[in-house]
Amino acid sequence: MVKKSTYADILEIAYRLFAEHGFDKTSMSMISKELKMTKPALYYHFPSKNSIIDALFNEICQSIRFEYFFDITSYTKQNFEQQFINDGLKILAAQQTDEYYARIMNQYQALGYREVHYAQTLINILEGFQTGFEKLLQYGASCEVVHTQDLSLAAQTLTMIIDGMDNFVGYGFHYRYEDIWTKTVQTMIKGD
Repeated sequence: MVKKSTYADILEIAYRLFAEHGFDKTSMSMISKELKMTKPALYYHFPSKNSIIDALFNEICQSIRFEYFFDITSYTKQNFEQQFINDGLKILAAQQTDEYYARIMNQYQALGYREVHYAQTLINILEGFQTGFEKLLQYGASCEVVHTQDLSLAAQTLTMIIDGMDNFVGYGFHYRYEDIWTKTVQTMIKGD
């Protein structure tokens, strides 16, 4: 068994506490108590609650980038449609299995209204999805499996669908997300 680092333990506990109580109501004392660690030991690793908030944000942002879910090198002409569907569904599965994800992301979105760098980072992630989808669709077009008209619009549509589903899942709507994603992808794939 691999032992997690203290850094990872702190971020894991902070993730849950921030999601449950919010940034403002979660204190360094709460985090240290949950970790069974003294406050000075916690401060050794992170000089402030804001430094934990920033480190956690950076970790989350790395795990929600386009490249984390869509590996263009794994796509072929033969598997393109199914790979595209499966990769999109991984995003939904990740969120549906993490009870804290929507709440913590709501905290960061709210923080983005006060501190622009949070909002800009989230915007950059969405732009990364749009760019990634466009590259993926261009590759699909070169394989002659994707319709070639207005790939930019198609990429924007996919980005809005992914972000919209992410938000709806977070709000607890029980929609047929798998079917929505599958149908969306299939509209962009050339038929036999």
